Amino acid sequence: MEPELIIKAVHVMAVISWMAGLFYLPRLFVYHADSPVGSRGSETFKVMERRLLKAIMVPSMVVTWLTGLSLLWFQDFTQLDGAWWMWIKIVAVVAMTGFHFRLGYHQHAFAADRNGYSGRYFRFINEVPTVLMMVIVVMVIVRPF
Repeated sequence: MEPELIIKAVHVMAVISWMAGLFYLPRLFVYHADSPVGSRGSETFKVMERRLLKAIMVPSMVVTWLTGLSLLWFQDFTQLDGAWWMWIKIVAVVAMTGFHFRLGYHQHAFAADRNGYSGRYFRFINEVPTVLMMVIVVMVIVRPF
C-alpha cells in the first residue's frame, strides 16, 4: 500500500469531519442567539457548541492541515510552478481556518453569555464555509488554472 494514498484517505475523512462542524456550529449559534441567557436551552447549546468545537472540529482541522502538508511533501514541486489552482486552494484553506477561529471566538462569547450578534448574522456567516468549499473542490478537481 502506498503511504500517499493512506494519507490522502485520512485527509479526505478529516476534511469531511471538519466541514460538518463548520456547517453545523453556525447553525447552533442561530438557535442559541434566540435563546434567553441562562435558560435551559442556552445552557444546552453551550455544551453542544463546546463539544463540537473541541472534540470534533479542532482535531479534524489539525489532521486536515497535517495530512494536507504531508501530501504536499509527496508533490514534485517543479509541477507546482505556475499551478495557480494550488495557490488559490491554499488561500481558501487559510480563509477556512480563519473562519474556524472566528467560530471559536463566538463559542467563547456564548459560553460567557456575551454574544452580541443576532441569529440573522449567524445565518449569513453560515454560508461562508459553503463558498470556500466550492472554491477548494473546483480547484482540486477541475484545476482551472
